[in-house]
Amino acid sequence: MSVGLASSTVTATRAITTRRRSERTRRPRGSVKGLPFTVLGIVFLAIMIFPVYWMVNTSLQATSGAATATWFPWNPTFAGYRTAFAQQGQNFVSSMIIGLGTVVLTLAVATPAAYGLARFRMRGTRTLLLVLLVTQMVPGIVIANALYTLFNNVGLLNSYLGLILADSAVQVPFAILLMRAFMESIPPSLVEAALVDGANDLRAFVSIVLPISRNAIVTAALFTFLGAWGDFLIALTLTSTDAVRPITLGIYNYIGSNVTDWGPVMATSVLASLPAAVLLIVAQRYISAGALGGAVK
Repeated sequence: MSVGLASSTVTATRAITTRRRSERTRRPRGSVKGLPFTVLGIVFLAIMIFPVYWMVNTSLQATSGAATATWFPWNPTFAGYRTAFAQQGQNFVSSMIIGLGTVVLTLAVATPAAYGLARFRMRGTRTLLLVLLVTQMVPGIVIANALYTLFNNVGLLNSYLGLILADSAVQVPFAILLMRAFMESIPPSLVEAALVDGANDLRAFVSIVLPISRNAIVTAALFTFLGAWGDFLIALTLTSTDAVRPITLGIYNYIGSNVTDWGPVMATSVLASLPAAVLLIVAQRYISAGALGGAVK
């Protein structure tokens, strides 16, 4: 019996060794086969990142133009950033107010609307969803021109409230579609259990649905903020003074008066890109979970 046990042990050991050797021989082949795709991905990434690098590189050089800048800032200077802070500081504050205000208003409207469309089966739901989808195809300049006359009549031109309402009108349909897809994947039994325990629909929505939908809400908030932060057409149409001017419009006007000194222009562009980059890094895991959460039920 001991001889048979030893023989079986040796056989098992040889099988394991053979399998490990085969795995070792397979891995290099797989890595070599995927090497061209890796190199191609690196090339595409370098092409996409190069404009960002050149923007940062030019902002750190005391050159007269972006075309005359060297490939690396050997003698970096932050004079352009000091000028950008001094001349564009108010525009940064305006963009932050507009962006945060748009996020609050959009979520206040889109979150309960998405929950209602996901939970309650009403007549006309498909038509409403189709309308929301079609609104995503309307160019922003069309919406801005349509709102100009209305805002002029009610006195909302050149105001934070007017820009927040206009940006929210653009972002609400997308936020509803995004959060509805996620909320449809929530098991109805969770909400029904809360209703059985005595909670009303509002309490179940606040205590059950909102915590579960955190990823989708964060994703919608991030895309809403980025849309409002990067808006240009609506701000150009609905503002004509320096009192309420977002950073995108500030850069546009800034280029016209600084075509001979691109350092401050590029520094302003770098600073305008930082909030979006920081938010994307911080909320990356929420974005992946929120964007794909409603894809599989």
